[in-house]
Amino acid sequence: MNIQRLALNIVGGLSLVLGIIGIVLPLLPTTPFVLLASACFMRSNPRFHQWLHQHPSLGPVIDNWEKHRGVTRKVKQRGAIMIVLSFSFSIWVVPHVWLNAALLLMMFVLLAWFIRLPVIESLAGKKESH
Repeated sequence: MNIQRLALNIVGGLSLVLGIIGIVLPLLPTTPFVLLASACFMRSNPRFHQWLHQHPSLGPVIDNWEKHRGVTRKVKQRGAIMIVLSFSFSIWVVPHVWLNAALLLMMFVLLAWFIRLPVIESLAGKKESH
């Protein structure tokens, strides 16, 4: 295995773990980490990438993104709320004004991008968890 595939597998694995933790931990977003894991595994581990696509909870999120470059209304609502909550918590915890300003700017940029994503309907017969 070359170094690039190894790095992609490590990043994909860490992203997937963070995404799964995000299912139960409200301030950690699930969807971006699962999408990053899918992108990494698509380039480094096709078998695991296929498994992610066939997963009953994670697969529909990945399929919607890859086919339509969009998310369901439920994912968009939860994502926007979690972005605001997680950045607000970070801003509250960080004691430096300049870091708070940078976090605030990043939050607005991320929200502007996220809110502009197209809303699509769920895939028929599949359920999305996040």
